[in-house]
Amino acid sequence: MITNTELEYKGNLYPNKIVDFLQEADKLFFTTANGVILQITILRDSVLRFRYATENVFEPDFSYAINDDAGIGYNHLNVVKTDTEYIVETSKVRVLIDINTVRVQISDLDGNIINEDELGFHWEENYEYGGNVVKMSKITQSAESFYGMGDKATHSNLKGKRVNNWAMDQYAFGKDQEPLYKAIPFYMGLHNNIAYGLFFDNTFRSYFDFAHERRNVTSFWADGGEMNYYFFYGPKMPDVVKSYTDLTGTPEMPPLWVLGFHQSKWSYYPEKRVKEVTKKFRDLKIPCDAIYLDIDYMEGFRCFTWNNNYFPNPKKMVQELSDDGFKTVAIIDPGIKVDKDYWVYQQAKDNDFFCKRGDGPYMRGKVWPGECNFPDFTNPDVREWWATLYKELIGDIGVKAVWNDMNEPAVMEVPTKTFPLDVRHDYDGHPCSHRKAHNIYGTQMARATYEGVKKYVYPKRPFVITRSAYSGAQRFTSTWTGDNVATWEHLWIANVQVQRMCMSGFSFVGSDIGGFAEQPNGELFARWIQLGIFHPFCRVHSSGDHGDQEPWSFGTEVTNIVRKFIELRYQLLPYLYTMFWNYHKDGTPMIQPLVHYDQEDTQTHFRTDEFIFGKQILVCPVQEPNAQGRRMYVPRGKWYNYWTEETIVGGKERWVIADIDKIPLFIKEGAIIPKYPVQQYVGEIEITELVLDVYFKIGSESSTVYEDGQDGFDYKKGRYSLRKFRLRGKENELIIQQFKDGSFITPYKNFTFKLHGLPFKIVNVEVDNEKVALKDLKLNGNNTIEICKDFTELHITGE
Repeated sequence: MITNTELEYKGNLYPNKIVDFLQEADKLFFTTANGVILQITILRDSVLRFRYATENVFEPDFSYAINDDAGIGYNHLNVVKTDTEYIVETSKVRVLIDINTVRVQISDLDGNIINEDELGFHWEENYEYGGNVVKMSKITQSAESFYGMGDKATHSNLKGKRVNNWAMDQYAFGKDQEPLYKAIPFYMGLHNNIAYGLFFDNTFRSYFDFAHERRNVTSFWADGGEMNYYFFYGPKMPDVVKSYTDLTGTPEMPPLWVLGFHQSKWSYYPEKRVKEVTKKFRDLKIPCDAIYLDIDYMEGFRCFTWNNNYFPNPKKMVQELSDDGFKTVAIIDPGIKVDKDYWVYQQAKDNDFFCKRGDGPYMRGKVWPGECNFPDFTNPDVREWWATLYKELIGDIGVKAVWNDMNEPAVMEVPTKTFPLDVRHDYDGHPCSHRKAHNIYGTQMARATYEGVKKYVYPKRPFVITRSAYSGAQRFTSTWTGDNVATWEHLWIANVQVQRMCMSGFSFVGSDIGGFAEQPNGELFARWIQLGIFHPFCRVHSSGDHGDQEPWSFGTEVTNIVRKFIELRYQLLPYLYTMFWNYHKDGTPMIQPLVHYDQEDTQTHFRTDEFIFGKQILVCPVQEPNAQGRRMYVPRGKWYNYWTEETIVGGKERWVIADIDKIPLFIKEGAIIPKYPVQQYVGEIEITELVLDVYFKIGSESSTVYEDGQDGFDYKKGRYSLRKFRLRGKENELIIQQFKDGSFITPYKNFTFKLHGLPFKIVNVEVDNEKVALKDLKLNGNNTIEICKDFTELHITGE
């Protein structure tokens, strides 16, 4: 905060009067008498970049966060000078820059203020480390709320909160604990039904105060680097999230199996134990696609090695698991054991790839293997070398994916839990200390891992998981929320964290289902599964110190509930895959908090529990013990109760029955939800039909189904199937139109339409204007009809 008592009296410096202006195409430069330069770049009509230099000098313009393929280009730009200000106008926003103070005000073209400086940019010289502490303060608008900031274990609405970004290993973290594993310095403001976003692209430790210290001021600052931020105008939240996600990038499509259920533990070993677990999944017919190997599969925790006592023939084991439908996922940490007989260590040492202290020697720290050195993943040569290390693990042995842990980076037995700040990094040719590189270290490790996995798993698609991340990491990797705890509070935290990550451009996320530390009881595990199957990344993981945490560990009743919900996940795979396509292609968050779904309804602004899964399924987990239901807020519109098919009108809070075998689950009226048959793993069976659950609506609604070969890169060449359905319902009529795109031929020939809430009895069906006999449609109880998948219009009338 700008008036933080720790900073207030230490010599804040401010820009003074603007004495020069220069325009170079999309870049505007405002220079003050005391050597401050404000550079405004117009990326798009609604996306502006603000950079501030002191002493007339900008730092080299380099960012790990920005996507090279981000959309740029604007329709209109005009700059006018008056006696008191410069006015910069695009086709979406108007920016006023005060000539005497360089303070900025941004409004829409109707004059509604979106965001404005309080003190604006100022700075303080850092006499301990050099450079500046850079600061920005903004006026908090009336009734303004704040969202985003990635991995924060606190209320969805950040109003009144102070948070900071410094990636840190936080075992068994608590509610509101700061900081955590990820640094995503992006937030959204919402006031007067206007949404905007702000991304402070600075990898130094940064701080954000959302009207915490002063109720009318929002501020952010960093321990070094530049004041460099991007402004995104909505006015709707989805516009802001898409613009930010376009700027920082989206991932490739994952293989479909990655969206299945995964089982992990610290640790499954020896081989016999791994096989026992996987066999029991198949015996109990609980679907599962992946089994994880934690650090104990290694020889003395040395990365890229195998413990031959536990796993005498890993290639054979991995193949046998694959034959049974299980993909093997292995952990890799950044710490490389100091051992002259260890080939990875020797290669890195010979090539001078390890991080060094400020005065020259290699940085040493204790992690699982003992004394370790650490590769400098900000060096492109190191990343290229690291990628080659996966040849044996992925290319030869057949492990399908890699999980990067401890990459904040985490170091044991030191108070700071990480590298000393004097450690040096290459930073892709921009040498710096760990103060600048710390928050990006985990992302660059995941990036190097991604390149290696992608190379050696080819022609299949890569899958990487990381614990630590900075903005833009979503281009390379998925993530999870770290070492949580088996408590009801942490079930709430997991829900909030995943929603927040999705709003922050990073949708491929989940939590350790059931809790990593301690052990849940059966009720908590069942409730957590019910939430976890609606998270993009769905994995059970636990420390193993407190007992077993497989689906069958809590008795028959819980096992049956867990199976039921994992089966539901597998049925919804085409819906989930379509969600991912929308995320990949357009930056659409896979999970929407209610405020993102309907910002005009002020009742959504402080809701934490309910969320929209994709675009048309409403989920609200039960988050307390002994509950037979819960109160929840149902957003505006009409919704079908998934379990009872009762329709309800939203826009209010209501009691919803949900005993231990249910979760409050609603489908938006008019939705068409695609489903696959239950399979024990992706690819077990050929999909011979696609079920389309149609939820009748008087009015219109659009739905989409995306499919492709489920793996490989043919989808990038147009070999996909994208079907857009438009539903129109009237009192005695239902019309479904289909629009097709892509050259992929799906294996099934027919759709099975299951009609829910149809208010009339079917008497006539026309497909592409030709009447079809009801007996030819396999009409079943007036609810189910089967027709060829290639129809253009389905017209159902009744009485």
